[in-house]
Formats: sequence, structure tokens, C-alpha cells
Amino acid sequence: MSPGLLNQPPPLEDYNLFDQDVVLRDAVAREAGSWGVEGLSRFGSVIGGEPLRLGQLADRNPPILRTHDRFGNRVDEIEFHPAWTSLLRLGIEAGIPSLPWREPRPGAHVVRGAMLMLLSQAESGVGCPLSMTYASVPALRQSHVLSREWEPRLLDTDPSRSALCGMAMTERQGGSDVRANTTQAEPSGAGTYRITGHKWFCSHPVSDAFLVLAQAPGGLSCFLMPRVLPDGTRNEGFRLVRLKDKLGTRALASAEVELEGALTWLIGDEGRGVSTIIEMVNHTRLDCVLGSAAGMRRAVAEATHHAAHRSAFGRRLQEHPLMGNVLADICLESEAATLLAIRLARAYEPDGDPAFRRLATAVAKYWVSKRATPLVAEALECLGGNGFVEESPMPRLLRDSPLNSIWEGSGNVIALDVLRALAREPEALQGLLDEVRLGPGQDDRLDRAVHEARRQVESLISFPDSAEYLARRTVERLALVLQASLVLRHSPSEVAEAFLSTRIAGDVGFAFGTLPAGLKVGSIIERHRPRLGP
Repeated sequence: MSPGLLNQPPPLEDYNLFDQDVVLRDAVAREAGSWGVEGLSRFGSVIGGEPLRLGQLADRNPPILRTHDRFGNRVDEIEFHPAWTSLLRLGIEAGIPSLPWREPRPGAHVVRGAMLMLLSQAESGVGCPLSMTYASVPALRQSHVLSREWEPRLLDTDPSRSALCGMAMTERQGGSDVRANTTQAEPSGAGTYRITGHKWFCSHPVSDAFLVLAQAPGGLSCFLMPRVLPDGTRNEGFRLVRLKDKLGTRALASAEVELEGALTWLIGDEGRGVSTIIEMVNHTRLDCVLGSAAGMRRAVAEATHHAAHRSAFGRRLQEHPLMGNVLADICLESEAATLLAIRLARAYEPDGDPAFRRLATAVAKYWVSKRATPLVAEALECLGGNGFVEESPMPRLLRDSPLNSIWEGSGNVIALDVLRALAREPEALQGLLDEVRLGPGQDDRLDRAVHEARRQVESLISFPDSAEYLARRTVERLALVLQASLVLRHSPSEVAEAFLSTRIAGDVGFAFGTLPAGLKVGSIIERHRPRLGP
């Protein structure tokens, strides 16, 4: 045997991502998705094969912008590697953009969310057009004129007939402050508007249509802008300027676009653009949570697999107490993220509590997306030099990990959104605490933490001048007590004890791998470690 093959773990590939994820599997069944488990198992088997390799290939071959053809005609097309096209087709055929809308049965958002988590582990960027299309349906349904025309295509699982819908909100001068938008919309008859301006970020700009914010005579409004018009001709006013050269999700095309009299249709009422598009934003924030949890899970799977097969100083890596401590700690974080992500998906069902959904979406989006990057970095370190080379999936996971903490509102934007909800919608806090209280009474530490979280919220409301300084700390505390309640109710006792004794009781360091002695780290790791073979 070649010396280079000694003491190297087998590649983590050709395995079932769903069957090997006990946390996700149990959560789906518990949150009304048991009818979809068989299909998720098949999908997990598919994703664990060739798509894992396609994701790496797509990342190494980013899209290329073609503004003109060889004769000088404006075409505004983007050339994608076949690996990207295959992954996007896989997501459409699985129903990730459409399942809850085509089959509005209990658990449909949960099953769809699990599908997104599985596909995201192969390539996170492909989730963007799938997510935006899924999220556009609630906004499009506010237009009686357009819903009949666009929804059937949006909901089709045949890629040759389906439509993808994106969004274009931010501008260079305003960013998150969309009310500072300068793009203008002028009525042009028959319910149409012509839009002129620019958009700083437009993800997957070859989508069939986009929801766009622009200043109409009645104020900031929401419009549907098709890339191809109903008569089959190109919407000449929609022009691609350049593709963004991004840190991560490099296989996903994100563009700056110019609008020069682009033809659009009004969605909702003039002057109500933000409120019209907000449900799309909330659904994509849900997907930020699902996507971050998926990245954590892939990183934990790689780290625990490596440590189970690699030896150093006479023992397997996972048998060394300090390495075991690190692995168990990131497993805890991943489990809590998955539990919260799937519980949040359940809240988007028709019978979900809107008060819980309102606050929990922002809280989960803030916390889970922020925990992804340090977790992936720690998991990469578990692989040592093998994790730092581009043949490993870890560098790509690390580059991709910050996206969800920026997309659909950075940490400060989300924290301010929580402040507004707490001040204006007291029922939102009550909805979240009602969920949390399903766990207290079983553990004094969580009871005290819930009391402290309520005290912090009351302080924010009572002293608005200092609220922004305390906002992040309060959002973090709300996220942790919500996760602790879920872990206490649904995870094994050794997981719950480890989570509560660190994240809630405060006996934890600033880095992963600082769990106190006496915890059952071995069983925590084995719960999360994937197995190869039958």
C-alpha cells in the first residue's frame, strides 16, 4: 500500500444524507411530515451521490455573463456550467419551490424545508432561486390579475414548463434602507408600469420574473417584472451590468442590473410595496435558517467522519478527550439549529401560530445564521490541513457560511426588526414564550433563563433610548431559550444536559470545545456521525 493512503479516512460520499441524520429525520416526523419521510429518504440517497460532486464542480466553474451575441445584439444571458443546471433541475423536480403550494397538506412546509436542507449540503447557492420562487407565491397572490397566469408555471415541477421568480430590492445608495430607493415607476396603461433605475443585487438574474420595488406616483410599490414578455420577446428594459465576484456561493449568479423602461405589473397597492413583499422576505428568512442549519450539518458530518477514521498519538482522533469535546460541542450547535429550523418551518403551515412565526423567524434567522461560520471554521480545523485544501468541501462550506447572516437582513437589521416587533406586537413575544414554556418546569436552569429573557425584554421596552445597545444580547437570549426548550423536549438526556449546562447555565467558553467535564460526549458524537455502507 502506498504510504500516502495510510491513516486517511474514506471520502464521505455515496451515503444517504437523510437516513444518516437522526435529528432531521425525527424532527420531520414529529412536525407533521411523517408522510414525506419515504420520499426524503430517496432524495437523501440521491443527494449523497453524484450531487455532492456536482456541487464542487459548479463552484469551480462560476457563471459567465454574455451581454451581447457575436453580432452585437443585446442578449443579457448567463452561461452556467452543466453541474449547476443539473442541481437546479433536481431541486425543481423535487418540488422545493412548489410543494406546499401544490399540496397544501399538514407538514408540507416541513417536508419541503427538509428537502432544501438536503440539497443545500451539495450546493448552497442553488437554494437561492428555489427559495425566492417558493417565497414569491404569497406576494403574487395579492394580484388577482397575475396569480392565474404565473402561479401555474411557478408550481410546475417540470423544469421545461416551470418558472423561477427572483427579487430585486436593494440599490447602491440605500442597501437595506429600501425606502431610499430612487428607481421610478411610471404608469403606462392597461395596468402596466415602466420602471427606470438600477438594482445593486439581483440573484439568479436569468429567472423568468422578478419582484421589484420602485417609486410609483403613490409611493414605494411592488411590481412583477418578467424577463420574457407574454408574447415571447425579451423585456428590453431589463439589462445586466455585471456579475458580482463574491466570497461564497460562487456558482450562483448575482448581478447588478439597469432598468430602462422595463415593462412591469403592479402587485398589491401603490405605496404598499414593503408590506406587499414582506411575506416573501419572511419566507426567504425561513430558508436562511434552513440553509445555515444545513451547512452546519454538512460540516459536522465531515468532522465527525474524519475524527472516527483518523488516528494520532495512538488513538482515533475522536477518542482524545479534547477532540471529543470540540466535536460534541459542534454537534450540540448543529442539533439545536436543526430543531429550530424544522420547528420554524412547521410554523409556516396554514394552522401555524402567526404570533410565534413573526418573532421566531427573526430570532432564528439572527442566531442560527450567525453561528454557522464559527461552527464551520471549527469543523474545518478538526480536519487539519486536509480541511484547508480545496479538494476538501470545507473551504467552500466556510466561504458560503456568512451569506445567510447577510441575505434578507444583516444582524443589525434583524435585531432592529425584533425591537419593533417587541414594541408594537406584544402578542409576538407571547407566542414565542408560549412555545418556550412547553419546556420549562422540567429544568430549573431553563426556568431562570426564561425569567431573565422576559426581564431583558421589559428593559428594552421601558428604556427605549438604550434599547439598541441591548438588542443583540436580547435576541441571542430569546434564541437560546427557544433552542433549549426544543432540545429539552426532543433530544436525548445527554444532549439536553450538555446544551443546558453550557448555553443556558453559562458554563461555556468563547470557543467551541469548552464543555465541562462529566458530559457524555461520546454518545453525542455518535448520534451525529454518519456511517458509510449498507
